[in-house]
Amino acid sequence: MTDSGYSLTPDAALETHTTLRVPAKAAWLAGLTDGAALPVLLSRPELRGLPLLVLGEGSNVLFTRDFEGLVVCMANRGVRNEGGLLQVAAGEDWDQFVRSSLARGYCGLENLIFIPGTVGAAPIQNIGAYGAEVSEFIATVYAWDRHVGRETMLDNAACRFGYRDSLFKQSPQRYVITAVDFRLPREHPLKLVYSGVREELAALGVTAPRTVDVARAVENLRRRKLPDPKLLGNAGSFFKNPVLPAARADDLKRAYPQLPLYPGTAGLTKVSAAWLIETCGFKGVRDGDAGVSDKHSLVLVNYGSASGAQIWALAQRIRDTVASRFGITLEPEPLVI
Repeated sequence: MTDSGYSLTPDAALETHTTLRVPAKAAWLAGLTDGAALPVLLSRPELRGLPLLVLGEGSNVLFTRDFEGLVVCMANRGVRNEGGLLQVAAGEDWDQFVRSSLARGYCGLENLIFIPGTVGAAPIQNIGAYGAEVSEFIATVYAWDRHVGRETMLDNAACRFGYRDSLFKQSPQRYVITAVDFRLPREHPLKLVYSGVREELAALGVTAPRTVDVARAVENLRRRKLPDPKLLGNAGSFFKNPVLPAARADDLKRAYPQLPLYPGTAGLTKVSAAWLIETCGFKGVRDGDAGVSDKHSLVLVNYGSASGAQIWALAQRIRDTVASRFGITLEPEPLVI
């Protein structure tokens, strides 16, 4: 069934709506092409009171079972300059937006190139890569607040951004993001601290890097290290890098000199989850059609017909093994249903 600004399908398959491509169904699936139609959609009698899940490209979710509620796929489009801010509809493709911003001379998002997903999903996870986080450049998030039944505007502070975290992740049933305002500078210090970026720039023959050079280097790294979800089902990095007190991280470094550490904030240090997993012997491991990529140990993959439950079981094995060996409990990045 269709209405102005959205479509609605009962008992809908979700396999093609997530990058892990595991079988699952939703009681209802809506495709939203106009953010203004959201309150009309949510007011439908058959949908009232149902659990809600919003998807962009489904690149950060794992279904281990069917979803007995409403799944909304954001497909609204549009980018416009509003008083020096770029206002971007939630359904816009994230990677295309990054590339277009760089082409227009803006800086800041170069380390976040080649990440699958939509713009509306970026604030939820506070996506980050190679030392950068999207929250640094978000001015305002526009969202439908289901608790009060109206659209609200949340400034950066109100979004309560943290490492792979936000207000929207903490209150998943309350907000539906419809658009995001970005404040992107014309000049910005380059972030080159993460392993491989400087080396890739050197391999490209770049001695005085610019924003576009960093974007090219990061894209090359991601293409080499991460399987393409269009060819092999995956959700990118499955686990967060653990954030530890600096003193504990230093103790681990003394015990394991090869362990990569990255600077955090307020006396905290990020520890490489990929190194922990690979050291435990999981890189390239396969259990039926559920596996760990042989390119990057943070990436769990679906080789064809794995169920979400099988992938989650493998993730739990990895988490338990790392905890037993290093005393660190890994947290998943994707939302696990």
